[in-house]
Amino acid sequence: MGTASVARRWRRLCLSRQTRVTRGRVTSPLTRDMCDEFMTHSASSASSLDSHAPSESQLVGTRWQEQQKVLALEQLCGVFRVDLGHMRSLRLFFSDDACTSGQLVIASRESQYKVLHFHHAGLDKLAEVFQQWKSCRETQLKEQGSDEKSCMQFSIRRPTLPSTETHPEERLYRRLDVSTWLRHFNPSGQVEEEYKLRKAIFFGGIDPAIRGEVWPFLLRYYSYDSTSEEREALRLQKRTAYQDIQQRRLSMSPEEHSEFWRKVQFTVDKDVVRTDRSNHFFRGENNPNVEIMRRILLNYAVFNPDMGYCQGMSDLVAPLLTEVQDESDTFWCFVGLMENTIFISSPRDEDMERQLMYLRELLRLMLPRFHQHLTFLGEDGLQLLFCHRWILLCFKREFPDAEALRMWEACWAHYQTDYFHMFLCVAIIVLYGDDVTEQQLATDQMLLHFSNLSMHMNGELVLRKARSLLYQFRLLPRVPCSLHDLCKLCGPGMWDSRYIPAVECSGEHPDSQSCPYGGNATPQAPPSPNQNPGTPPASDSKRGSKTRDIFNFRKPS
Repeated sequence: MGTASVARRWRRLCLSRQTRVTRGRVTSPLTRDMCDEFMTHSASSASSLDSHAPSESQLVGTRWQEQQKVLALEQLCGVFRVDLGHMRSLRLFFSDDACTSGQLVIASRESQYKVLHFHHAGLDKLAEVFQQWKSCRETQLKEQGSDEKSCMQFSIRRPTLPSTETHPEERLYRRLDVSTWLRHFNPSGQVEEEYKLRKAIFFGGIDPAIRGEVWPFLLRYYSYDSTSEEREALRLQKRTAYQDIQQRRLSMSPEEHSEFWRKVQFTVDKDVVRTDRSNHFFRGENNPNVEIMRRILLNYAVFNPDMGYCQGMSDLVAPLLTEVQDESDTFWCFVGLMENTIFISSPRDEDMERQLMYLRELLRLMLPRFHQHLTFLGEDGLQLLFCHRWILLCFKREFPDAEALRMWEACWAHYQTDYFHMFLCVAIIVLYGDDVTEQQLATDQMLLHFSNLSMHMNGELVLRKARSLLYQFRLLPRVPCSLHDLCKLCGPGMWDSRYIPAVECSGEHPDSQSCPYGGNATPQAPPSPNQNPGTPPASDSKRGSKTRDIFNFRKPS
């Protein structure tokens, strides 16, 4: 089976709703041998995914079996799970002179405590683990002398972004509220200085109270230069058009309806009843809003039969309906999302591959060590399976709704790039991907690592890091021609009049003898005759060890 086919199957598996695994585990040292034996068997089972290409049903079955093994391991070893993202500190109190027995006290941010007792030694081994663990930092207790060993304290390390590495305009914009929003309109109801409005949304976000008013502009349902009267006339026109689309669906012949049910409606009916049901807008049995979402998705499949319905679309329609709260307006906002933004749910394979190519190139520029690790893993690593769900579902499964919607708005603002979601992907890897390179994780382990981060990452920190990466990208002296189209649709502003980078040819143009973007070729040293083709050049590894992964943060001259 080809790699592209395996990638598509993984993509569908990522879209399925699976139980999350909480990060951070503390196990009893008394059953360590049994746990090691159990985990060794589990690891060997997981590694077989690389050598075989199982069907989707086999993958789901394997995932279920792995979950049962984890549950069995918890019962066998007494596993206690804790989300370090909500913890403040870890304290070890020793009750014997050898510092082997005592208590582990885990404190949350809300000053709630969990006490684990170590009556038969093992606490000293746990202290060694904490000392070597990059997620913890040992702190000196004020009431304890330097020679005392009765207690040890560790604080939880969290990713940070120094103020010197943030976008220069990071703190200049506040959230767009009602009064600020209204000031952007002239007496006729037209938005003045659209670019400034999009910039304010990119940095500050939108007050949830006015999202239903602002989103139709960002999704190009409304034109920025339209008047209030023109928008109201457009709404009436679009409402009629939507009713016509629905009538086409309801008036299908029995044969057409049977095919439509098989290709579209069967999947939609399964998805809508399990989409955002924890949201009060869709909560409860026989909720009419669930039926509205169902109609929107079915009507979109009639409106755009080439796209039809793909799993994941319900995850995009649900927030739109929650904020816009009108069936026809939500439908046309969804049409605008699918047609006018590159940040889409279920692209064709060539669309997905193009975005993955952009991401690989950005990683090569910004995180050379991580890119070298992907290259070492081969084609499986370069498929970037761990980020397919990020792109397909617009980070909706990776962050809480409040943070995910902020990311949507930053992408919809189209400020300086149409591909801001690519910079969000890079930011996640920068902030949370160190373990991948330090532990040289394999492809399946890398997928598990980033899957376990779901709902445990700081979305605001990722946003700020992505904005800083975009800022630095604009200051690069050269950009590869493979990223030349990164901002083809965003209009003026990507490269200001003061600075235009040179285009460097990547040399990958099979249909053309010369670079179609006018890029200059950069000569590369030929590989050594004694070099193993499966390993990177020695000079690259030395250079990678001496330079920072992320390009130096520079201020414009």
